[in-house]
Amino acid sequence: MPQLPDDLDAVAVRTWCSLALEALGRERAEIDAINVYPIADGDTGTNLYLTVESAAAAVEAVFAAHETGTTAPATADAVRAMAHGALIGARGNSGTILAQLLRGMAGVLADGGDAAHLRHALTSAADAARQAVAHPVEGTVLTVAAEAAQAARGEEPDLRTVVTAAYEGARAALARTPEQLAVLGRAGVVDAGGRGLVAVLGALVETVTGQAPVRGPRTASGNAAKTPVTVDGGSVVGLPVGGTPVQGVTEGGLPAGDLSVEGPPDCPEDGGAGPVFEVIYLLEAGDEQVARLRTRLDALGDSLVVVGGDGLWHVHVHVDDAGAAVEAGVEAGRPYRIRITHFATESGHDVRVQAEPAQRAVVVVVPGDGLAGLCTEAGATTVIARPGEPPASGELVDAIRRAHAREVVLLPNDAALRHTAAAAAEQARTEGVRVALVPTRAAVQGIAALAVHEPDRGFDEDVVAMTAAAGATRYAELAVAERQSWTMAGICQAGDILGLIDGDVAVIGADVPHTARTVLDRMLAAGGELVTLVLGEDVPDSLADALEEHVREGHLAVDTVVYRGGHQRAPLLIGVE
Repeated sequence: MPQLPDDLDAVAVRTWCSLALEALGRERAEIDAINVYPIADGDTGTNLYLTVESAAAAVEAVFAAHETGTTAPATADAVRAMAHGALIGARGNSGTILAQLLRGMAGVLADGGDAAHLRHALTSAADAARQAVAHPVEGTVLTVAAEAAQAARGEEPDLRTVVTAAYEGARAALARTPEQLAVLGRAGVVDAGGRGLVAVLGALVETVTGQAPVRGPRTASGNAAKTPVTVDGGSVVGLPVGGTPVQGVTEGGLPAGDLSVEGPPDCPEDGGAGPVFEVIYLLEAGDEQVARLRTRLDALGDSLVVVGGDGLWHVHVHVDDAGAAVEAGVEAGRPYRIRITHFATESGHDVRVQAEPAQRAVVVVVPGDGLAGLCTEAGATTVIARPGEPPASGELVDAIRRAHAREVVLLPNDAALRHTAAAAAEQARTEGVRVALVPTRAAVQGIAALAVHEPDRGFDEDVVAMTAAAGATRYAELAVAERQSWTMAGICQAGDILGLIDGDVAVIGADVPHTARTVLDRMLAAGGELVTLVLGEDVPDSLADALEEHVREGHLAVDTVVYRGGHQRAPLLIGVE
C-alpha cells in the first residue's frame, strides 16, 4: 500500500489529478445527463473531464522534465502546472470556473501543502471563482465551493480531517442546490457543475486517506438527496423518472486564441430565449485591458466569466454577436484558441444544425501558424500545438467534429500525442465517424501524407497511401540545449544546438547553420529525392538559401522545398523523402 501523504506535495498533486480524471471519467455521462443550467446542452461532465485532463497532462509534463529522476519536482511547480494546464484547457462554463478554483488553490499551495495552507487554499479558490463570474448565482458550483471552504475552516489542522470536512460540506451544499435555484428544483436535479466539483474533492479525499469516499450528494442528515434513476446505463442522482438530457450544440471554429472567460450564464430561469452563441478564447493581455474587456462583454451578453492572471486569461461569454465578442478580445490583447458554439432552438429544445457532412476530411496537428495556413489551404482541419501546450484529446475530438465528415484521417505529427490521438479517434468513432489514425511522428511526415491525400479514392486506399508517404519520410529537428546533459551523441552544454534525427540526438553543434548542414548530410547519406525545410519564426531566409545551395552542391538529384512554420518550438524542421 503506498504511503499516504502528510501534506500535498508534488506526488500527491499528481495523484490527485489522476484520481480526479478517473472520477470524472466514471461520472461524466451522469453529470452530462443532469446538466440543465444555465444551458441544457448536456456537456458539463465532458467539459470538466477535458479541463482536468489538460491539468493532469501539464503535471505529468513537469514530472517528465524533472532532471534527476530520483526526487519529485517541487510542490510549487506541480500546483502551478496543474493550474496552468486547467486554464489553457478549460472547456465551457463549468470548466472555466474549475480552472479558476484550481488557480486559487495553487496560489496558496505553492507556499505549503499542510492542513493550514489547504484551508486557506479552499477559501482562496472559492473567492477567486466568485470574483471571476460577472453575475454570481447561488445554487451553482460557486455555492458548493464556498460551502466546502466554510466546512474546512472550522476543523483541526490535520490534513485528512480538513479534506474530509471540505468534501462533506460540498456534498451537503450540492444536495441543497435544487432549493436555491428554481430551474434545478423544477427539473428535480442537483447542479451539474457542483456535482463535478464534489467528484474532484472526492479524489482529493482518496489521495490523502487512501480510501474512496461515499459518492454522490447528500442531505444534512446524511441521506441520499434523490433516488438514483438509470439513464443510458448509468445511475443519475436527481434525474426525474423519464427525464432525458437535452443535447445539441453545434460547434464552429476560428483560429485558436489566448483569452478565457468563465461563469454560469445569466439565463432566464423560466426557459426564455437567451443569447445564441457561446464564445470562448484565451487572451494575452494586461490587467487594465481585461478590466475594460469585462465591462464591454458584460454589455454584449451574459454568462460572463474571465479567469486567469499574469498576462494570460480565459474568457467565456454568451452573446448574440459572436464577432463583436471576438473583436473585443482583439482590442484587449491577443486572443487565440477561439471557439464559438451556436445554440439553436426548435420547439424549446436545443438541436444540432449543420450542413450535410463531407465524405472525407483530414485533421492535422501542426506546431505553428505558418504550417496551419499551409495545411488549411490543402483542405485540412488544423489543431495548433503551441510550445509547451500540447493539445488534449478533447481538442482533437473538436477538430474532428469541426471537419464534419463521415470519414476522417487523423495526423498527430508527434510521437508524444499517440495515446491522446488514439483516445480522440475512439471517441469520434462512438459518434459515428469513421476515423483512421496515421501515426505520424513529425510535422514533415504529416506534410508528406497530406501531399498524397486523394479524397476521391477509397478510404482504405487513401489511408495506405498517406501512411506509406509518412513512413518514407525521415525527420529531424534542431533544438537548443537547456542544460548540460548526456545524449547519444555525447555530452552537451546549455546553449548547444542539438540535431535530432528520428527523435534521437545525432549532432551537437555550436550554431544553427553548421548543425543543420551536418544533419542534412547524415540524412542524405542514406539517399533521398526531396528535402523539406520548415523554418521557425526567428530564422532568417538566408539560412534556407544557404541550405538549398548546400543540398544542390552535394546532391544534384535532390530537390528542396521551404516553408515558414511561424512560432514553433524548433528553429528548423527537416524532412527527407
